[in-house]
Amino acid sequence: MRVVQERSELKQGFGRRITSRLPREVNPTIRRLAVASLIGQTVLVVTGGAVRLTASGLGCPTWPRCTPDSLVNTPEMGIHGIVEFSNRTLTFLLTAVAVAMLVVLWNLRKERRDLFGLAIGLLASIPAQAVIGGFSVLTGLNPWVVGLHFLVSMALVALSMLLVNRAYGRTGRFAVLPARPVGRTLRQLLAAAGVFSVLAVMLGVVVTGSGPHAGDAHAPRNGLDPDLITRVHVAPVYLLVIASAVSLYLAWRRGRGDQLRTAVVLLVAIVLVQGAIGYTQHFTGLPVVLVGMHMLGASLLVIAATNAVDIAYRKA
Repeated sequence: MRVVQERSELKQGFGRRITSRLPREVNPTIRRLAVASLIGQTVLVVTGGAVRLTASGLGCPTWPRCTPDSLVNTPEMGIHGIVEFSNRTLTFLLTAVAVAMLVVLWNLRKERRDLFGLAIGLLASIPAQAVIGGFSVLTGLNPWVVGLHFLVSMALVALSMLLVNRAYGRTGRFAVLPARPVGRTLRQLLAAAGVFSVLAVMLGVVVTGSGPHAGDAHAPRNGLDPDLITRVHVAPVYLLVIASAVSLYLAWRRGRGDQLRTAVVLLVAIVLVQGAIGYTQHFTGLPVVLVGMHMLGASLLVIAATNAVDIAYRKA
């Protein structure tokens, strides 16, 4: 009994020594990990696009192994195996970042529940996302499953953006950066822009599911009319442009140095560039380079919209 007690005291002492070295306030390490999470989630979207656009969706034909006999890709699988397995490998890197974030936040888990909760959400979503990705492979790249995989990635991008804002003290209950009052109309317009952004991304996924870039030559399509669903997809895009433009007019009057004005300018710029890429790719036969840029643009749109809405409601 005494030996067990001594071992318990040793473990507790070791634990206290470890936690004593962890941050007790938000520091540069926490901020860097938040940025790393945002960048990593965005890169995962881009590499996922590369998997689809290079027809490497079944480069690893099974899951969780890459082949029935190997955890990793083999030379016989060629470039498709390399592309697909590289995308899978990013999941482990993102998991490492998420675990590191929880570790450095351990002493702040009660004081900064906003940061700790977001970090837990990101970590819990990563394996769930991996399972959805595996299911998409096992179903032969069913377009609805692949679309769900992409939408979850977009949700993780948004969560990562919230984590960055909270870590830098821009928004939330612990915001430290000065902010001017935001009018009700501007808040409502930005909230609408956020909703239109979500709808545009969701319908864009449906458009992709009806198009030619399936991830594999034999992968099924959703059977919808590409032209018709593209027209439906454009409707919230038009509304997004209008809401963003009016928001820019209201935000511009706030003057220089205002973080909300900067956020709205960034949102409008991304909306215009993303719209231009979307139209160009549609009328040029969906070249893979432009489609890849459009997928990156979708991530940047989610980041910008999340940032603008978060700042507008910074004390919520």
